[in-house]
Amino acid sequence: MQNRNPFSWVKKQMTRSICICVSMMIYVITRVSISNAYPIFAQQGYENPRETTGRIVCANCHLANKPVEIEVPQAVLPDTVFEAIVRIPYDMQFKQVLANGKKGGLNVGAVLILPEGFELAPIDRISPELKEKIGNLSFQNYRPNQKNILVIGPVPGKKYKEIVFPILSPDPITKKDTHFLKYPIYVGGNRGRGQIYPDGSKSNNTVYNATCAGIVSKIVRKEKGGYEITIVDASDGRQLVDNIPPGPELLVSEGESVKLDQPLTSNPNVGGFGQGNAE
Repeated sequence: MQNRNPFSWVKKQMTRSICICVSMMIYVITRVSISNAYPIFAQQGYENPRETTGRIVCANCHLANKPVEIEVPQAVLPDTVFEAIVRIPYDMQFKQVLANGKKGGLNVGAVLILPEGFELAPIDRISPELKEKIGNLSFQNYRPNQKNILVIGPVPGKKYKEIVFPILSPDPITKKDTHFLKYPIYVGGNRGRGQIYPDGSKSNNTVYNATCAGIVSKIVRKEKGGYEITIVDASDGRQLVDNIPPGPELLVSEGESVKLDQPLTSNPNVGGFGQGNAE
């Protein structure tokens, strides 16, 4: 009997593509232990989270397209702290599939790409009113030398569907190369887990499809959750096993005829990624 990993071609094509997905940013709220954070190497995959095409690379792992909104002042003065408000809307009734197959709340996160010279406002420049809006959030630079690119998350979506970034505009007196013109600001916002891991393998938060056409001869429920689905290949009679992790719900039964790439499970994903821009 031959075991086949569903969508092995995805793994081959994306092994070198490491997402900086916002959902894989360091969990910086309330100083959670690094063991509870998503892999920090995700940010090491790209020098810049925005590709030359304009696409933000979080979309490599979070395949569903969802909205994101950004609100910034139409104009700002030099050396001034202002708010950049990112809204990540979703239905609060939704529960996502967790890594163990159980259901839980959605996390959110965002990446904010500012013009050169703009950066996160230092704590002593943030007003008490703005501090209250920020709450317990703690932001970080995408890289130490890229102060104009900020990331946050994953943080609980129930509490932080709206994220307020405190931004400091540059001072042309100290930064001679600063010119106050119209500049674009880019944002990416995510809610929920991704469908593809950084190594290219699939998560349990996506649909699983048949790797061959044939008859479902056996379905075995695994001890720790998930299924082994044996399909007798219609072309040569071989038995192929598709492994389904805990989480997605089965759509097929024993004795059923299936086509190549036919969904064997539901798609449990209720989240997604969106990007936008402002000036």
